[in-house]
Amino acid sequence: MELNHKVRLTAPEIASLWTQYMYDSMSICFFRYALTHLEDEDTIHIYKRALSLAESHIESCKQFFHEEGFPIPTGFTEQDVNVKAPRLFQDPFYLYYIYIMTLHGLTGYNLSVGTSIRPDMRKYFIQCNEETMDLFDQAMNALLEKGLFTRPPSVQPPETTSFVDKQSFLTGWFGNRRPLTVMEIGDISFNMNKMHLHVALKVAFAQVTQSKTIKNIVERGIRISNKHTEIFKSIFNEEQLNSPISWQSLVTNSTTKTFSDKFIMYQIQFSTQAAVGFYGAALSVNSRRDLGAHYTRLTSELLAYAEDCANLMIKNRWLEQPPLASDRQSLAKKKKKS
Repeated sequence: MELNHKVRLTAPEIASLWTQYMYDSMSICFFRYALTHLEDEDTIHIYKRALSLAESHIESCKQFFHEEGFPIPTGFTEQDVNVKAPRLFQDPFYLYYIYIMTLHGLTGYNLSVGTSIRPDMRKYFIQCNEETMDLFDQAMNALLEKGLFTRPPSVQPPETTSFVDKQSFLTGWFGNRRPLTVMEIGDISFNMNKMHLHVALKVAFAQVTQSKTIKNIVERGIRISNKHTEIFKSIFNEEQLNSPISWQSLVTNSTTKTFSDKFIMYQIQFSTQAAVGFYGAALSVNSRRDLGAHYTRLTSELLAYAEDCANLMIKNRWLEQPPLASDRQSLAKKKKKS
């Protein structure tokens, strides 16, 4: 039996579409700017594909919003990027950027699939996930072929399987610390790569912003990201494991305004919030007490920074508000007055 009534989108489905619109409208600005400077043919091909996907996602979101009677978000437009500005990044940086951004996309789309109920929404986000996975694969292959990617550490295979038989497995601060598990190594490697992107982006943003206030908060972010990277690196040094290389040398000397301050703050806010999520995921699988303490402390620092960024965005009316649930108390008060 077919249902004749229309099934409305749920709050999580609207949230996924709204978040995608904001993210992809921001990405379109960055992709268009990148394509005015890129010289490497492989990277140009990847960015043209990324731009095409982002533009198609924006159109799909608009259609879904229109059908549900929701206003189209403002997001980001051509006013938020100066595509004629001089080159701000060298070609390898753009591959690193798309590598990290596609990882963010895959994380978001997996959540969107899991929280979508309507069949057309599930189909749409599964398609988005597959497209992004292909883009990630292209970016990773290009990084490897060009010798740009620092492979995470390898470990020697154990002679046999074993089980934890001593509480000292959890020891971190006192006593002999056990070697890192492969899960802990993987999370630290990934979070270091993300922090390298944070630093490079913030170095570039600090150069091109015309606002002293924005420059100050961006430079504070640089100090935080560098501090986190050094902590992760010190853990690897203790284990004599190799660390990923820094990317900030791939920023040019341009000081011409390239992105709007709204764009800069959104990119920093988005990346900071994503880092909090990845730190939380790492915290959930680590067993050494010292690592847990590190992640807890560093997460608190990121949350405080993200709040200050959000307050600055609110002050300047840059923080776009997502759709809210109905305020029943206010509605009830209005009814009583009438």
